[in-house]
Formats: sequence, C-alpha cells, structure tokens
Amino acid sequence: MYKPNSSPVTIRTRKFITNRLLARRQFVVDVLHPSRPNVSKSELSELLASTYKANKERVITFGFRTHFGGGRSTGFALIYDDEASQRKFEPKYRLIRAGMTTAPTKTSRKLRKERKNRAKKFRGTKKAKAAEPPKKGK
Repeated sequence: MYKPNSSPVTIRTRKFITNRLLARRQFVVDVLHPSRPNVSKSELSELLASTYKANKERVITFGFRTHFGGGRSTGFALIYDDEASQRKFEPKYRLIRAGMTTAPTKTSRKLRKERKNRAKKFRGTKKAKAAEPPKKGK
C-alpha cells in the first residue's frame, strides 16, 4: 500500500538564473520520484526553500509534467527575494494559488450573457444603464 511522503525524492535544478530585474531566482526543476506517483507542489516548495535558504512562502512552483512511464517530473520554480517584489511581478492567478490574494467573485455565465445582450440594443451612455440588472416588479 502507498503511503504519502514515505519514499525519498531527489531534486535537481538546471538553467539557474539570478534575475535581478525581477528580484528573483528562476530555474528548471527535475524531480526524481521512482516509487511515488507524483510529488505535491507544497512539498517541492519546502524542499527548494531548505536547499536555497529561502522562506517557503517566497517559492513558487508551476508547470510540472510527469514524464511517460512515471518516476520523473519536470517543472519551473521561482524564488522571490521579498514579498513586495513577489506581489509586484507574479501573475494574479499564481498569487491566488499561493494564497496571497483572494479570487474575485464571479457572476454566473448566464447573467453575464444576458447583461451583454441587453447592452447590445443600445448605443453610447445608455449601454451602461442597460448593462445593469433589470428592476423587479415591472
């Protein structure tokens, strides 16, 4: 039976670049996990943080693909120097994944389409008024 975090994982980095303009270190990560199906991004972040003497929250891992046959995955990692530069340069969706910001609440697809189609019937400043939800009771 498989037990998580029980078998060892080897991490190798290549194409290491210290990017001063974006205040980060960036590199390709090769993960060897022969007796495991895969390794979680949070676990990889912890391992990379300990290897490069960084804070776990400053490590961003993404784009991991498992090679055919398993046992080996390749992805990309960034280690930011500080939180301010991470918030400034990191895309919003990755900040949401890292738990640094919250995702905006979306209206339903049907409501968005209805609003768009109502607005198509008007020109100019009346479009904004048409885009508002219709009044109940009329």
